[in-house]
Amino acid sequence: MSSALEALKKSKSNFDTLTKQLEKSIEQPEKKKSYQDDRFWKPELDKSGNGYAVLRFLPAIEGEDLPWQRVWNHAFQGPGGQWYIENSLTTMSQKDPVSEENTRLWNTGIEADKEIARKRKRKLSYYSNILVVSDPKHPENDGKVFLFKFGKKIFDKISEAMNPHFEDEKAVNPFDFWEGANFKLKIRKVDGYWNYDKSEFEPVSRVKPTDEEIDTLWKSQHALKAFVDPSNFKSYDELKEKLNKVLTGQRSTESVEDIDLPPISNDVPQTNGSVGKEDESTDDLSYFSKLAEDDS
Repeated sequence: MSSALEALKKSKSNFDTLTKQLEKSIEQPEKKKSYQDDRFWKPELDKSGNGYAVLRFLPAIEGEDLPWQRVWNHAFQGPGGQWYIENSLTTMSQKDPVSEENTRLWNTGIEADKEIARKRKRKLSYYSNILVVSDPKHPENDGKVFLFKFGKKIFDKISEAMNPHFEDEKAVNPFDFWEGANFKLKIRKVDGYWNYDKSEFEPVSRVKPTDEEIDTLWKSQHALKAFVDPSNFKSYDELKEKLNKVLTGQRSTESVEDIDLPPISNDVPQTNGSVGKEDESTDDLSYFSKLAEDDS
């Protein structure tokens, strides 16, 4: 008997090792994919349908110019039930096939065409870094930095703070560490939609007591330029092909898990205005839930 074979015969741990490897090899039930990005903070409503939190919008990180990025996207269902959920090239001031098709429909002057264009219109989202000052529903988030995705209604509040309408109001840069202001996010449900009209900024304050703490906070923020990086947008031809499939009712062979959704949004439309009007971002999770139902 060879020495190698003799060693194998005497090996007492070999069976145990194989058993452990066998356990690892046995196929486990596949966990459902999660599209939740832990970098994002999202408000949560209480039982009465209201939401409240105190946030602090943070300045641009080193190497970036703006403390926010904005992205347009489309999310709608075609006649055959297939979904079109894509970032719009108009974000980068380029031609987009959905915008072109909506313009064509609108210009027919036919009310039915206009209604289709309204349902397919682009939605606007903003991305910023925030410090969660107070989150009553989830106090474990207090003092942490997150990404926050929000719509035009909240951005209007920021714009009003920076450009006040009345002479007795002092302009405030909400993104400033030293002379910015906390934002009291107040959410109510009005006609089934989230409403932010009661939200407001607090008086000017430092975000942290010392510059050392501010420096640590600044270094913990997330880059925003990735949201408008061309790699996150399909080409015009790819979008055109996808749009044609959706409009002609061709069913996709992709599963729900294969579909690349835009990042999760926090807002829903407040109005049903004309196709050219900027609107709140819709909650992409509702689209995904509908998608899941259609494919089940």
